Amino acid sequence: MSAGSAGPGPGPGPGPLCPEHGQALGWFCCSERRPVCAGCAGLGGRCRGHRIRRAEERAEELRNKIVDQCERLQLQSASITKYVAEVLPGKNQRAVSTASAARELVIQRLGVVRSLCESEEQRLLEQVHGEEERAHQSILTQRVHWTEALQKLDTIRTSLVDMITHLDDLQLIQKEQEIFERTEEAEGILDPQESDKLNFNEKCIRSPLLTQLWLTAVLGSLSGMEDVRIDERTVSPLLQLSDDRRTLTFNAKKSKACADAPERFDHWPNALAATSFQAGLHTWLVHVQNSCAYKVGVALGQLPRKGSGSDSRLGHNTFSWVFSRYDQEFCFSHDGQHEPLGLLRCPSQLGVLLDLQAQELLFYEPASGTVLHTHHAPFPGPLFPVFAVADQTISIVR
Repeated sequence: MSAGSAGPGPGPGPGPLCPEHGQALGWFCCSERRPVCAGCAGLGGRCRGHRIRRAEERAEELRNKIVDQCERLQLQSASITKYVAEVLPGKNQRAVSTASAARELVIQRLGVVRSLCESEEQRLLEQVHGEEERAHQSILTQRVHWTEALQKLDTIRTSLVDMITHLDDLQLIQKEQEIFERTEEAEGILDPQESDKLNFNEKCIRSPLLTQLWLTAVLGSLSGMEDVRIDERTVSPLLQLSDDRRTLTFNAKKSKACADAPERFDHWPNALAATSFQAGLHTWLVHVQNSCAYKVGVALGQLPRKGSGSDSRLGHNTFSWVFSRYDQEFCFSHDGQHEPLGLLRCPSQLGVLLDLQAQELLFYEPASGTVLHTHHAPFPGPLFPVFAVADQTISIVR
């Protein structure tokens, strides 16, 4: 109700009194949400114009709400009791059963992996042993051959020296045919030549399975990627470098803002990282999804920076080893040799792993852990991460 001209009646019986009017608190002001007296709700009262209800009506409403709440609490308690008594034991049993099955699956799968690793280990060790035996036998055969050759040459030389020493002119002339034959025999013994057959072939341990497992283990054990950043002094005028020195953007028009410097590439759209690696294991990621023409790899610090020749073009010289993409074609390039790579899809990110102890450079796709290419070669010095981009943007991932 709203306070009218007459105001409410005196309200119900005795109880706490209004400190202002000394009247019983028989009413409830809905606006101020507190008990009031008839005087407060009257024409001159502080609650004039407020919505006023009788206190017993408000109390009855609250009693009904309490009853409803108690019923809900009782239902909630019953539901919880049932959940604890019936659902949780079943959940616990299923958790125990599922955990047991999960353990069996882990043991089974790792058992398969272990068995495969042991089998691959045995196969590769047998290949190493076989290759060692082959090289050893080749060396022994060569030793026997050249020992016999030495003996033959010594016999020929002794015979010729004996002729010079003991024969007179006429006798020497009569031995001309024999001299010719012995000389011809000596000339038929060629000098030793370098042969791969005498070297241990390290390719015998190359195994896609071992490489894949090794990559997975290495990536799982590394604490993080290298913090690779571009050396702005090397950035080609065809490239724009981001403020964080991780993103290269191609611009067909050469920037005039780039001051020429000995370190800067002046023709090819190349850039070197600021740091180099000369020992240990290193890996970094490059986001390449936005570019259809790029190169990523490593290079020696001696890589020439000037001119349009092959000396400064990545992959076309002895100073650089790169994975490259041009449109839908991928290849690995070094010293002008380009090995096509039959990729089924274009990687959005390209991972580079450099193992300087094993002298191995590996390119992989981080999303799947797939090895895209592996290169084994002795590197003649510290290596810098190197980049080239001729379409849009590539970025070093951190």
